[in-house]
Amino acid sequence: MALFDLPQDELEVYRPPRREPADFFAFWETTLMEARAHDLNAEFVPVDAGVRTLETFDVTFSGYGGQRIKGWLLLPRGETNLPCVVETIGYGGGRGFPTDWLVYASAGYAHLVMDTRGQGSTWRQGDTPDDALSGPSVPGFMTRGILDPETYYYRRLMTDAVRAVEAAAGFERIDSERIAVSGVSQGGGLSLAVAGLAGLGLAPAVQLALPDVPFLCGYRRAVQLTDAHPYGEIGAFLKTHRDRVEAVFGTLEYFDGVNFAAYADAAALFSVGLMDDTCPPSTVYAAFNHYAGEKIMQVWPFNRHEGGESYQVRVKLEFLRRRWG
Repeated sequence: MALFDLPQDELEVYRPPRREPADFFAFWETTLMEARAHDLNAEFVPVDAGVRTLETFDVTFSGYGGQRIKGWLLLPRGETNLPCVVETIGYGGGRGFPTDWLVYASAGYAHLVMDTRGQGSTWRQGDTPDDALSGPSVPGFMTRGILDPETYYYRRLMTDAVRAVEAAAGFERIDSERIAVSGVSQGGGLSLAVAGLAGLGLAPAVQLALPDVPFLCGYRRAVQLTDAHPYGEIGAFLKTHRDRVEAVFGTLEYFDGVNFAAYADAAALFSVGLMDDTCPPSTVYAAFNHYAGEKIMQVWPFNRHEGGESYQVRVKLEFLRRRWG
């Protein structure tokens, strides 16, 4: 895929108008209040992952609707008062095995990885079902419950991500004043949501955000620019439900990373692939240019949705080292 979106100089100033619902704050305040009516009841059960230098815990906590959400927590063995990276996972993936997540803990940080409800079968296995009912949808997750923000799939998943930060902040060996949210693609979009909700005072404070090639941003433009999945699921739904276009995009405004970015005040390191036809660069820059906090964009000019991969890991570790030592 060659360059297909705006030229880079235009991307750097691309700041489209936001379409924030009038009840955006109230919607998320109510959503998170309802979730907190259920005891978080975070459990950290030690497991032997076969790694001598790290400790591993099988994590379970209550997410949206009180549903029990799985995860892993990895720590440098014996260390306390640790800064923590809370990571959410890309589309279709699950928590896998602890040995899939060794980098951050090996670098000296606590690392909590949240499983993704209902996913975890496309490229890495997961252990958390999605206990919810919704209306008609295209196969996948992008259109589950999409005709109403109350029933939309990402209402549940974004709430889970906030509760994951709450679980991390409550663990006795983690410094609750040094928490970062991170993720690639879907995980990047979820980290923007948590950072924005934290900026609104609706989620625990996070100090750093590391959204790589973030998904879930600028839905309308994304669907118009690419038919690659997962955005292609929305286009397929609207191809059939021809009379529901505004209802669909009205729902998506509650879950748009561009709207969350406008309230996020954590220092952020973004990344973008300029040939990315899964998450078009202009949708990433729309969130970046609306982002309220201190921010840096790492650009990968000849990469698609894989972004920087191991190169980006090095960039993130340097960013964390500069901020946290």
